Amino acid sequence: MAKVLNGLEELDHTLRTSPSHPLLKSGSVHASLIEGGQELSTYPDHCSLRIERRTIPGETQERVEAEIQRIFDRIAASDPAFKATLHTILVRDPFEVHEDEYIVQLVRNQAGRVLGSEPAMTSGTGWMDAALLATAGIPTVVFGPGGAGAHAVVEWADLEQVEQCAEILLKV
Repeated sequence: MAKVLNGLEELDHTLRTSPSHPLLKSGSVHASLIEGGQELSTYPDHCSLRIERRTIPGETQERVEAEIQRIFDRIAASDPAFKATLHTILVRDPFEVHEDEYIVQLVRNQAGRVLGSEPAMTSGTGWMDAALLATAGIPTVVFGPGGAGAHAVVEWADLEQVEQCAEILLKV
């Protein structure tokens, strides 16, 4: 499994050093869950690895699967005992909304009225439900208060920004 993890680390480095999107910059990959073995004194007869591959607009499921398969093939070429099978569990297309979309202009304008200046366009690499709305043809934008620690033990939002966000969304 160490060879696979090394291959994923190399792929992540390649992705992150080859930015190809003006806001999102690049895709990424990381090992998120590893399972295997029975107990400390035995060699595992199997190992399961789950990864998250965050994509940017233009990257496809086929491309992502080919990237991972190349890692497996490279390892198998030098280690005949290595066997791996790729199973894609979940695929979600990345979300992108253009700055000139009506919904973006509306939110930025109302935010400017409440905050004193329009917020800058930013990006995030995490997947959000906005992608489902956009795919369904519903104009959408991701907008909310600041904070830190997303998906961590300690996750928080700035309460003043929560109040400002509520005021902005009511105006929208």
